Amino acid sequence: MKEALSPPSAPTPIGPYSPIVRASGELFFFSGQIALDSGGNLVGTTIAEQTDRVCRNIATLLESVGLTFDNVVKTTVFLRSMNDFAEMNAVYERYFGASKPARSTVEVSGLPKGALVEIEVVAVR
Repeated sequence: MKEALSPPSAPTPIGPYSPIVRASGELFFFSGQIALDSGGNLVGTTIAEQTDRVCRNIATLLESVGLTFDNVVKTTVFLRSMNDFAEMNAVYERYFGASKPARSTVEVSGLPKGALVEIEVVAVR
């Protein structure tokens, strides 16, 4: 059983997907987030600024279903350049702190709207 969720506080998807899909009542799959504001505009020009915005967007989505970063069990980070890894990682760690989920990080040739980073998460209640 799955349920698509689209909280009003989330940026409007720029494609045919749901921001969150809840499965079996306890698992939450969050679509990858890029550094969009509520109007769908890309914000930030550095990897640190964009990673911070992505994490703030993820926090908003988590809160919309009563979860926090402590509930995240897996993340996937997509970077346009692995040269940005250390700077992205420093911002990422501020949000996840001691609650370290499993993670994969991959370099990709491009991201929507020219973003530098995209992060998707899986959480459990």
